[in-house]
This record gives sequence, C-alpha cells and structure tokens, in this order.
Amino acid sequence: MKRITVLLAEDHMIVREGFRKMLELEADFEVVGEAQDGRTAVALVKKLRPAVVLMDIAMPRLNGLEATRQILKDLPATKVLMLSAHSDDAYVKNATDSGAVGFLLKQTSAQDVCRAIREVHQGNPFFSPSISRRMDRLHSQPPDRSGLRHLKMAQLTSREIEVLQLVAEGKANKETAAELGITMKTVEKHREHLMQKLDIHDTAGLTRYAISAGIIESSVQLTIV
Repeated sequence: MKRITVLLAEDHMIVREGFRKMLELEADFEVVGEAQDGRTAVALVKKLRPAVVLMDIAMPRLNGLEATRQILKDLPATKVLMLSAHSDDAYVKNATDSGAVGFLLKQTSAQDVCRAIREVHQGNPFFSPSISRRMDRLHSQPPDRSGLRHLKMAQLTSREIEVLQLVAEGKANKETAAELGITMKTVEKHREHLMQKLDIHDTAGLTRYAISAGIIESSVQLTIV
C-alpha cells in the first residue's frame, strides 16, 4: 500500500510531536519532515515533495498563509491543510484564498485530522465540523469588519506580507532586509506601501492588523516597544 506522505509545519515542538505520534499510528501515513517556521516549510516541501502539508497559520519568519502561496506557486499539486487555534471567518477566508484545501482547528479530534488528510489527498475540501457549518454563511454574507480586513489583505503583494510579518514581529529595517535579502531602502519602500494600502501609519497599528489577520499570534506583540 502506498502511504500518504505528510509534512508537519508548526512552530510549537510539543504540538508537532503530538501530530507525528498520532499519524504514526496510521498505516497509510508517513511523516517525511517537520518545519518550525514558514520559510523552512517552503524549503522542505520543495525538497521532499510531500503529498499533504499540515500548515499552522501563525509561524515565525513566514506565516502559513504566505508559505502556502509560495509552495503552491511551484508545486500546485501539493495539498495544504491549514491549522489554527482560531476559527474567525477572516482566518478561514484567507486560508482558502491562499490555496489551502481544508482548515482544521487544533482542538479537532484525532479521528477528524486523519480523515481530513485522506480527504484533501483526494482533492476534497475538509473543514473542522464547527467551521463547515458556517461555510455557506461565510460565502453569502456581505463583508463585515473581518471581510474588509480580508479585502485589504488581498491587495498586498507577497513581499509586502513578508515585510508586514517581520515588522509586526519587532524586526528593525536592517534585520528585515537581512532576512529577506533586500536593501534597507527597499524595506522602507515596502513599509510605505503597506501603510498606504492599509491606511495604517505606525508600527503598533501594523502589528494589530497582523494579529487580526492571523499573520502573527498575539503573544508576538510583547516584543514590540
């Protein structure tokens, strides 16, 4: 029997270990790699070519949404199953628009996680039961504040999202430039575009936006001075 290869992308080691042990109990799964941040996840997926990626949304260096976009740009056949502790409509919408085939809450049962992996491997969407019940409403209702937040997110380029995350994580322009391999002048230009597009004009505001959009977790805000 050919097993379904899975890569785990989650920044909390104890959570990754839990998922690994759970999947190793199933005869049809093979965990081929683990990543503690989005940038590592992108590199490992390109190297290992897993069939399914369990991708946490909020990860350091590169969030799961942007990591998913970058993966699917080069490997469109890869199936991404998004993980989050939050089920806000904006999170789900951003996840599906990034190319994720499904969305699981971290509180989801082991049985549903295994079922989700098998379903998305076949190309079928899968959402945690509590989210699935809201999907029709999510796609039919007019934009609320979450919807407007999503629309602004859609206006950002991939590089702008990367810069936004690093700014929100408290990185200085010099650190951001080094992380992304670009000049400080380019970082400053991306920050300027971010503020114009989002109509936000300070670092604290960008951080709050990044948290509300699911790009970073609220705990990261503690690093902002």
